[in-house]
Amino acid sequence: MQTLELKFLNQENRVITFTLEDPIDPIDSEQVRDVMDQILASNVFFTTGGALEEKHSARIVERYVEDIEW
Repeated sequence: MQTLELKFLNQENRVITFTLEDPIDPIDSEQVRDVMDQILASNVFFTTGGALEEKHSARIVERYVEDIEW
């Protein structure tokens, strides 16, 4: 399963991560930047370290899990 992680810095300079499951493939980096800018401009998210201040990074995380039969 793939997830898209959007990482921001808050007022205390801590990294805050939003995780989105099953992003549209292929990822459009320009669109990711635009969405992150919109999140910052909306100013609707508040953390224990204050409001989101700036973009930190974005990444795709892929995880493979296989159950072991007993």
